Amino acid sequence: MGLRKAFLIVAACALAALGLSACGGGGSSSSDSSTTGSGGQEGGTLLGAYSSFPDYLDPALSHTLEGWTATYDTYIPLLTYDHASGQAGGKVIPGLATALPKVSDGGKTYELTLRKGLKYSNGEPVVASDFTHSLERAFILNSGGSPFYEGIVGAAQFMKTKKGGIPGVETDDKSGRITIHLENPDGSFESELALPYVALLPSNTPNKDLTAEPPPATGPYVISSVKVGSKWEYERNPQWATNNEKLLPQLPSGHVDQIKIQVLRNPQTLVNYVESGKLDWMGTEVPPDRYQDVKSKYEGSQFRVEPTFSNYFFWMNTTQAPFDDVKVRQAVNYAIDPAALERIYSGRLEGGQQILPPGMPGYQKLDLYPHDMKKAKELIAEANPSDKEIVVWTDNEQPSDDAGAYYQGVLEELGFKVELKVLSPDNYFTVITNSSTPELDTGWANWFLEYPSPNGFFQPLLAEESIAPTNGTNLPRFADPALSKKIAELGEEPVGPEQEAAYAQLDKEFMEQAPLAPYGTSTASTFVSSDINLENVVFSPSFGQDLASFEFK
Repeated sequence: MGLRKAFLIVAACALAALGLSACGGGGSSSSDSSTTGSGGQEGGTLLGAYSSFPDYLDPALSHTLEGWTATYDTYIPLLTYDHASGQAGGKVIPGLATALPKVSDGGKTYELTLRKGLKYSNGEPVVASDFTHSLERAFILNSGGSPFYEGIVGAAQFMKTKKGGIPGVETDDKSGRITIHLENPDGSFESELALPYVALLPSNTPNKDLTAEPPPATGPYVISSVKVGSKWEYERNPQWATNNEKLLPQLPSGHVDQIKIQVLRNPQTLVNYVESGKLDWMGTEVPPDRYQDVKSKYEGSQFRVEPTFSNYFFWMNTTQAPFDDVKVRQAVNYAIDPAALERIYSGRLEGGQQILPPGMPGYQKLDLYPHDMKKAKELIAEANPSDKEIVVWTDNEQPSDDAGAYYQGVLEELGFKVELKVLSPDNYFTVITNSSTPELDTGWANWFLEYPSPNGFFQPLLAEESIAPTNGTNLPRFADPALSKKIAELGEEPVGPEQEAAYAQLDKEFMEQAPLAPYGTSTASTFVSSDINLENVVFSPSFGQDLASFEFK
């Protein structure tokens, strides 16, 4: 998240190192569509599909890639990420604010000004105090993103009480000025302001999950209808062309007039429909047993591999037996074979056993747990856990279902009696992040870059503040005050060589405690029909495919 120039350079280098660079015809554009300067056509209806419904379509609540793709071109924060692939997509730019913030008081005060004249899709004016409401709403709803803003003066108390306001935020609707005071400097705060959790919404937006009736939007598109679990649609924001477009020239206006997304549970069907032109795009990854075939047939014309900053792992609930014993957790890490999981993912996964993925500032390859089942069984014998009945959680989307089944087999080989619970991906993360869910022993998960900083992995996944009753992202419920303090201290600083070394050491210290069993980082992919201009589809390192970039040939 770069607040300072030094950090932005580091983040850009990291992204560069990764190379981040309707009927019948699958929603082909209408006959009177005009041709764009790039040879594509304006207008038409984009037909897309996923094999699961997003966790939420409420910007304050979603923390999955599917949900973030949905909010990227609809809900605009004060700051946002450049709509570009590769290293440019990791750059923070002004969103609804006129410019990047003026930072003073040793990095503890941020001053921004809202652009004048902006309107929500329902015609209501956007005002500075809407930021205060949106921030408070994230805390009231126990958003998984709320810990990012706990450093604002008074926010930690508001998070506990849900009342009394947040005194560290001052706004003036007349001038549009917004001033934010932090308890301590935060080297990531600009990037955190660019996340959808605090995208501005009208001050009368209800403090409840609005997935079924998404709130008014500020971006080029608005989510116009939702049938939870099966489909949702976008239309052009009626206030965009007449008002917001000229006020937000740094943001794309989009090419298609309408976007229709449906949920088709069988990913094989998605592949078939894209190949035949019944769909223009599949948001779900190509399933492993079709991946190499699709890649060989369509790479460069309809298919593209997208590098990511991601971590795939098994989490272990450290608050209860048997995973409250570090020896058991270490045994699991020795027992996991990343090479076996690489085969399950059919070439999309690069095996690894640490928190930070390759290319991320602070990454230094660790080899603490070379695959050794004999060593794993010895550690289990030493620990002699009293509870040997375990529930493993995963979802039924390929290949996470196969990864969960593999993990079940590993634990059974270690002597545990294992029940595998397989949920729909629609609500998987909602269930496993709810502390009241019974039998939350261990399970599968992944984490994709929220912003280009190592803190974007450590803080949400392992800091104490990310343990929450609902929507908590610290899935192992791991609480180590000393390590959480290190996360907080490093988060105050821009990332340079000294901080990179500290993050590498922090990675090692966490892996020695083994609250997670990471097994690798995965690529993503873009697969479109022959009607879509693949070359112009933007893949954001944080938000996935940019819906505003899709255009018909």
